[in-house]
Amino acid sequence: MKKTTLFIYLILFLPILVLSQEKKQTPNKNFALAIHGGAGTILKKNMSTELEKEYTDKLNEALKKGYDTLSKGGTSIDAVIVSIKILEDSPLFNAGKGSVFTADGKNEMDASIMNGKTLMAGSVAGVRTIKNPITAARCVMEKSPHVMMVGVGAEKFAKQCKCEFADTSYFFEQKRWDQLQKIKKAEQLQLDHSDTTSFVEPTDIDLKDKKFGTVGLVALDQYGNLAAGTSTGGMTNKKFGRVGDAPIIGAGTYANNKTCAVSCTGHGEFFIRSVVAYDVSALMEYKGLSLADAANEVVMKKLVTLGGEGGLIAIDAKGNITMPFNSAGMYRGYMKSDGSKELLIYK
Repeated sequence: MKKTTLFIYLILFLPILVLSQEKKQTPNKNFALAIHGGAGTILKKNMSTELEKEYTDKLNEALKKGYDTLSKGGTSIDAVIVSIKILEDSPLFNAGKGSVFTADGKNEMDASIMNGKTLMAGSVAGVRTIKNPITAARCVMEKSPHVMMVGVGAEKFAKQCKCEFADTSYFFEQKRWDQLQKIKKAEQLQLDHSDTTSFVEPTDIDLKDKKFGTVGLVALDQYGNLAAGTSTGGMTNKKFGRVGDAPIIGAGTYANNKTCAVSCTGHGEFFIRSVVAYDVSALMEYKGLSLADAANEVVMKKLVTLGGEGGLIAIDAKGNITMPFNSAGMYRGYMKSDGSKELLIYK
């Protein structure tokens, strides 16, 4: 009697159990991603039609590559890597090949990445010969017990991970070199007409083409997992081994499946002091704010009060996206699985 009952139970309920298990393993078709290529004094009157097309084409390429990765079942981490690599390989953006020069005439790059599912993160700072710093950041996250590595040590570890390297000459861009000379000249003029010999921050000099060309991507994959990544060449004419917010988890990059994924761009010192990326997440988690309200609270109120300029891109677990900024412009865009897409530059 017991055997008969068990047999009937298996016949009736086993298919339901199997289908239930399959349903758990089936990816959710809701996915999305957002991208940024820097914020700052980006005005249409200073942009030629040709240059604007170059920027939009490259951002579209990176966005499409990340979208294709997600649509084929790739993870949010994979999407962050493939998209940011495209921007790092372009001289248009202040990351990788397009990195700006330090006061010593060198390129020093920073990058970070974070996994919203595990809260694991990795970053590198002050690296000079890693072709795609974002790949080194992933190696730190996945293949080391650490979160951040800097300089020579980071490069040594990246070699062990078989990251691609390039000679320092690969990163030389005449446009970036000319920007350094322009800032140095303006800085010297300012010192010449001042009674003080104190250090002058380059950001105090009002230049028409001042912008923060950091790049970043946030993504939600079909499995419901969030990720964020950011990469930068830092600040033109930066001195004394300065490091900004991009490689600092919680300041320039943050991801948590419970709340959101964030990538920032702007004057790094203010983003560090305000712990901007984490602050957006914290406002959502502890105060129950929506993604848009939390991001606006931080970018349009808190940063503005402190005098910080820039913006961020953020995405939550439902695929909602926000891209606030308090500067004149920000290269930004998004794509969603429902077919919606937008790419913008100006305010």
